[in-house]
Amino acid sequence: MSFICKKLTIKNRNNTLLDINFEIENSFALVGQSGSGKSLTLKAILGMIPQNLDYFIDFSWEYDLIKGKTVAMIPQNPFTSLSPLNKIKDNFFVPENKMKELLQMVEMEHDLANRFPSELSGGQLQRIIIAIAISHKPKLLLLDEPTTALDSDSKDKILSLFKELKKTYDFKILFVTHDINSSRIICDKIGIIHKGKIVEQGVIEDILQNPKEDYTKKLIESNFQNREFRR
Repeated sequence: MSFICKKLTIKNRNNTLLDINFEIENSFALVGQSGSGKSLTLKAILGMIPQNLDYFIDFSWEYDLIKGKTVAMIPQNPFTSLSPLNKIKDNFFVPENKMKELLQMVEMEHDLANRFPSELSGGQLQRIIIAIAISHKPKLLLLDEPTTALDSDSKDKILSLFKELKKTYDFKILFVTHDINSSRIICDKIGIIHKGKIVEQGVIEDILQNPKEDYTKKLIESNFQNREFRR
């Protein structure tokens, strides 16, 4: 079953900050510049909107999002996502044999579980966070620009890992990013968000080949210097 966000609105006293709708059949990328409303969308799904904002969301889904048992999020910065005072193993709430299996799934050695976060690289930490997220068997995985803090090599490996894990665990993906090229790797559909509204959405390659909105065209131009993908 698709995750259908029929209506999501967020307002402050004077302005509408977000007014969108979208459907995640498989994997959906929400792409836009900083301040466009991407992070607000994730916070709304997680029920983390500040009380001073008027907030309304109407969604249709088989699972209960409110309890938080079917949704997991991979944050933007792995360096600030785990407590520096706890060893890696203390962040898992599964038996040790299951933790070992999860670490293998993300291509990490089991002995790293005895280290502290400060002893690992950004790419290693992001894999640990992914393992923790999938330990809950989520039905919807929220990706908050999960490769921003990584170098190019680690970024490509993490994106490939998401593709493989999706095949294994069959979760749906909502990927918020400013990077259209990354969204092409793991998503099949895209929504272009600008000033709190989705101005264009559809199959990624269709949008890239034939963008209709000026904002979409400018966003594509800023993402790609080599235009061969438009042929």
